[in-house]
Amino acid sequence: MHKHSGIRDNHQRGTVADFLAHRISAGSQLSVVSAYFTIYAYEALSQNLDAIDSLRFLFGEPRFVQSLDPEKTDKKAFKIEDEGLTLDNRLQQKEVARRCAAWIQDKVEIRSVRESNLLHGKLYHVDDGKREHAIMGSSNFTQRGMGIGETSNIELNMVVDSDRDRTDLKAWFDELWTNEALVEDVKAKVLAYLNQLYVDHAPEFIYFKTLFHVFERFLAGQAEEVQFFDNTAITDTDIWKALFDFQKDGVKGAIQKINTHNGCILADSVGLGKTYSALGVI
Repeated sequence: MHKHSGIRDNHQRGTVADFLAHRISAGSQLSVVSAYFTIYAYEALSQNLDAIDSLRFLFGEPRFVQSLDPEKTDKKAFKIEDEGLTLDNRLQQKEVARRCAAWIQDKVEIRSVRESNLLHGKLYHVDDGKREHAIMGSSNFTQRGMGIGETSNIELNMVVDSDRDRTDLKAWFDELWTNEALVEDVKAKVLAYLNQLYVDHAPEFIYFKTLFHVFERFLAGQAEEVQFFDNTAITDTDIWKALFDFQKDGVKGAIQKINTHNGCILADSVGLGKTYSALGVI
């Protein structure tokens, strides 16, 4: 690290994680703005964070995926898990999520801006009871964002060394935090999301969830296919009216696969009406 540099880039000029670890002490009050918060970033700094008095965390990106997204184009704003973790990390996820949830419940307030793509700044402000510390720039509250682990982002953050600017940054944060037209409380939503990571699920739930993810892209296209069949003459034919519901589902699936892959194998058991289904396809 350049000895007198105020830059923390997670590369050659120090990390945001080290800056926070050296300045967060027991009883500190924190104010943070970040697009993301992840449990493993919390875990890496938990020795410091568990001893704080309070943290006000403001999400700078409000989008939260609550419905099916087959193409996975949306990103979770309340992103709780870091990407690219080792299997050893994943096996510890349940316990880390449980400890993080207890810490949030006890010491953290969480709000989010209401409008997407409105707030882009990242800020970490620490009041240790004796003086204020602050760093601002591009780092999110994630492992990669704060320079934790072997793979980190090269960020551009600047340590704020002016008392006037540190006080002004805190005032700026307070103005956003208390503006109900711009922000809303989302602590309950974040805790509910965390709960999904450590709750014990029944084997039946795991089975159905696995089936859903195997077939989710197929299921997502069902509404379009139903509309397609409703608008065709096939539903008025004698063969279609002679089919049972399970055969109609098979015909729909076969036609979809033929259109997609130029072929399909119909392999029902003996006596389930493959000939009738094939006539329906024809």
